Amino acid sequence: MTPEMSFECLLISRDPAIFCTMHRILEDFSIATNICLSTTRASDLLQEGSTDLIVIDWDFELSSKLVDEVLKSRPQQKPTILALAADDQALPGVHVIVRKPITRESATRSMRSAYSRMVTDFRKHVRYAVMAKVEATDQRMRALSLVVSNIGQGGVGLCTKETLVVGDLLSFALKLPGTSQTISIEARVLWTRQYGASGCEFAAILPSDAKILHEWLTSRCRIKDPLIDWQS
Repeated sequence: MTPEMSFECLLISRDPAIFCTMHRILEDFSIATNICLSTTRASDLLQEGSTDLIVIDWDFELSSKLVDEVLKSRPQQKPTILALAADDQALPGVHVIVRKPITRESATRSMRSAYSRMVTDFRKHVRYAVMAKVEATDQRMRALSLVVSNIGQGGVGLCTKETLVVGDLLSFALKLPGTSQTISIEARVLWTRQYGASGCEFAAILPSDAKILHEWLTSRCRIKDPLIDWQS
């Protein structure tokens, strides 16, 4: 999902009553929905694009296999999974359970929990373009010229002609686009590519700078507003 788009959901069931109830609730939360009549179709859609939420009828054939597939998938940001089940016992890989027979009230309560998790996860993983040149130093006090390509709550993306290796610690000051505010960052290199791109996690950032970054990121988080109060 991009910051300007709605969350996207796969609704997996063959039960018309579930379709009717859940589709209305998903509309209340401004969530775009793809209806799947088979787990094979759901698996194909998961490979094709971004999915933020999976709503699955747990009586459906191969439900647990699909969830296991999601857990083993490569993307770091995995969808929230809401299961419609005969009881409320914990299910491996499932984040929220709605006990059947579902009602609009019970499903809405559970969707609020699922939606809260989706928003938190989205804000944690989404990255915003920066494209800012910075002068950095590493743990050996080597001076490096870098371009911060993007930033999020957990780290930054970098581009550079310098040689970086996994584990390098980079310290630099970054002016956030559209503001006069500069924050100091220490970032640890997690991965590198031959064409000069690197991904980093924050190793250290002052609480005051973390607050500035959080407020800047929140101001740019453009999730389509639900039609109902999801925090009540």
